Amino acid sequence: MQKTILVTGSTDGIGLETARMLVSQGHYVLLHGRNPAKLEDVEKTLSGLPGGGHVESYVADLSRMADVEALAKAVAEKHDKLDVLINNAGVFRVPDPISQDGLDVRFAVNTIAPYLLTQRLLPLLGTSGRVINLSSAAQSPVDPKALAGRGRLSDGEAYAQSKLALTMWSRSVALSLKDKGPAIIAVNPRSMLGSKMVKQAYGVAGGDLRIGAEILTRAALADEFATASGKYFDNDIGQFASPHPDALDPQKSEEIVRVIEAVWAEITQSNENHL
Repeated sequence: MQKTILVTGSTDGIGLETARMLVSQGHYVLLHGRNPAKLEDVEKTLSGLPGGGHVESYVADLSRMADVEALAKAVAEKHDKLDVLINNAGVFRVPDPISQDGLDVRFAVNTIAPYLLTQRLLPLLGTSGRVINLSSAAQSPVDPKALAGRGRLSDGEAYAQSKLALTMWSRSVALSLKDKGPAIIAVNPRSMLGSKMVKQAYGVAGGDLRIGAEILTRAALADEFATASGKYFDNDIGQFASPHPDALDPQKSEEIVRVIEAVWAEITQSNENHL
């Protein structure tokens, strides 16, 4: 049965390979990127694949929270149902680490944007949908001040903290929704795959991106993930596993959610004041 699936960051890396796989299997894939020309090229390429899938494109810069809101609104205007949201978009190193909203770009793109997008698309996902969040083996304790944009971190620190924060809210939101929302699952697609980010961060070619695409496709569609809400799948070992201990701590995880909500409220207020 054809599913409607939004894949953020689907113009290169694991996101592109995942979109390619899903289109080839006949699904309706909503592509996302921040570069309109690149997105158009990808849409043309994937539209020509055999398999009967369909594609459409959405442009948004996920470091800007107004763009995240606009993306959710645009998807909701075209679709009354979304089967799967794959929060794949991520950044490691950027020329300017401070976003337009005054946040660390790594936290903005890797943690806060997926949270906001998920919250806004919950009505479309319903109770049968799935949210697949791209985590990482790189997870380290989160500095709430840095998450809120009031601390400076190195590239590696910001990335590892942003991925743990994502894993923490995945579990926290899944537990709070229970059976009233979609399954929310954090997935480490496999360490050191050959994405642009890995080449940029570590200077190595990395492994076959299809390994990551295969586990994301499985997480999006396979029955084994239907009842895995709140769990963490570690593709380095090929099974569900324990994430960083902080992700299993309800108080710490709830604090992360509170900080994200406070950040969003502050940005919303600031934007309204400038209108």
